Amino acid sequence: MEALLAAQFSTNRSLCDLRVRVTRESGGFNNAPSIPNQMRRSPLSLILVLLMVGASIQGCFGSDDDGALTGSDLDVSPDMLTAGTFQSVHFHADKAMRVLVPYLVLQPETGYVQNGTVIDLGANKETNLVILIPPRTDTFAVLLGEPGRDFFPIREGNISWSTWASTGMEATRGVGVIDAENGSELLQLTNSTETGGKVAIRMASIVRPMAANVALEEGGAHSTGLVAGKRTYDTLSFITDDSLSPLDVDLAKGYLDRWAGQGNPAYEDAANWVKSTLESFGYDDVRHHRFQYTESNPEAYNICAYKQGYEFPDEWMVIGSHFDIAPMVVINDPSSGTPRGYGTRVGAYDNTVGTSVNLNMAQALFDIPTRRGIVFCFWSSEEGGKRGSIAWVHDLPDDITISNYINIDMGGVNWPGNGTPSDRTDNNGGGSYPASSENWPFRVYIGPDTDENTINQPEMVYLAEWLAGDALGVEEQLAVLNGELKADWAAKGEPGVIVNEATTARSDHASFQEIGTVTVGFGGLVDGYDCYHQTCDTVEEMEYWMENDYGTGTENLVNSIDLMTWYGTMMFLHLDHQPILNSYL
Repeated sequence: MEALLAAQFSTNRSLCDLRVRVTRESGGFNNAPSIPNQMRRSPLSLILVLLMVGASIQGCFGSDDDGALTGSDLDVSPDMLTAGTFQSVHFHADKAMRVLVPYLVLQPETGYVQNGTVIDLGANKETNLVILIPPRTDTFAVLLGEPGRDFFPIREGNISWSTWASTGMEATRGVGVIDAENGSELLQLTNSTETGGKVAIRMASIVRPMAANVALEEGGAHSTGLVAGKRTYDTLSFITDDSLSPLDVDLAKGYLDRWAGQGNPAYEDAANWVKSTLESFGYDDVRHHRFQYTESNPEAYNICAYKQGYEFPDEWMVIGSHFDIAPMVVINDPSSGTPRGYGTRVGAYDNTVGTSVNLNMAQALFDIPTRRGIVFCFWSSEEGGKRGSIAWVHDLPDDITISNYINIDMGGVNWPGNGTPSDRTDNNGGGSYPASSENWPFRVYIGPDTDENTINQPEMVYLAEWLAGDALGVEEQLAVLNGELKADWAAKGEPGVIVNEATTARSDHASFQEIGTVTVGFGGLVDGYDCYHQTCDTVEEMEYWMENDYGTGTENLVNSIDLMTWYGTMMFLHLDHQPILNSYL
């Protein structure tokens, strides 16, 4: 493919290079984004630096001497875009051009979210477009091409637009322009091997404000937007609050003892709270699903909220997390040096964090109209063999198709919280608690998969990679793994965010893969976490594991939860527009 001319960079190239170093300079697996120590407690200082360095971004890429389009031929305002929000962006062109907008955009006629578009501007013409501004990166980019062009080059999935621009903008992939969706005037995009030749790039700065009265150390960097890790963390803290409340069935302010399958009053009480919470978001079809068994565990008891799709009501997009926790069998606390037991009252990591992500996604997405029906489910009896999701899938109406499924099960004990020296030892004095010498990647797991040496669902893998490479801000930690998982992970330098397919499924996504649905799930450390299915599975324990030299335990935990919440949200919005079907079928 013809290289996009790096020689067209303006005289501001040195400043652009400085900006890339300032905003992208982070090290290996254990390094958080580089923020000078004197700025860590002063968000204003950081914003001033971004303003200063970002002021000349529009002139960084392009040529002023050959008549071709340059970045400076398009004005983008406001000057500083707000991360993680649907924002009206104004475009004014000095010359006639077609502009590729490679982000989720809002169709003004329908309210649907669309996966990118192009806008056509004549000389000295302008328009507005509502765009979901990327939530976890600091650079916004659009591509400028000649009027009427049919193809545009795009970055590789594993790098950001700013990295692509600073390394010459060569492309092996492209997108083609196709007709608008029914009811909309926004042209759509489709993947292509054609790139259409050289383009110019216009970049702008993005800032994510901190919520009022939330310090950086408490998760302030991830506290605003359509969804936010801090809000998910607050939900997690509320549900797991074990403060004494004598009048509650579990004797706690939160919702503990959610052991399913036994007619457990604490689970019933918690399920009622989930139902009322979903109804408070606006869902008017929230159902308790009870499925009876003749075995020793008498039932599965799910809570699901349904919202009808406007174009394809018989196709459902399902987001699920299991609501039950490991039942108390042997009360031992390995964090105190005792042998491992089994069971927990709290289940913060497994899986109250998934419940919290699911609830916050449900709240954020309620007001967004969708083409397909959406279902938010809180499964029971996953710990007893995925009984809840299996029963629900087998009970589906004959005329319903599940377009895709997103699973959220355990997350938060993973990148970026690695590298803390242990101040505890196990009961043999071996220092294996916690296993802090090990790295713990954030996992994006995709299926169904029949061969670990082959990518069987390439479209879903690429979408996961595409989101992580730019909008989610983890390109330097990102790798797609194939083959034997641990070996490939080690060979690629133990990256902090991994995308992989798995031939086995240990959570509720297995129930959907069995009916041929392509699934994606999010999670962190499993068997290496000493408090997995133990009494010590608390928020405080998660924070202990997540603390390191780059952030407090709370700060890193909120960051990790933010990544998971945004990953699920953006996946959902993409898949409502363009579902990904099983490559086997």
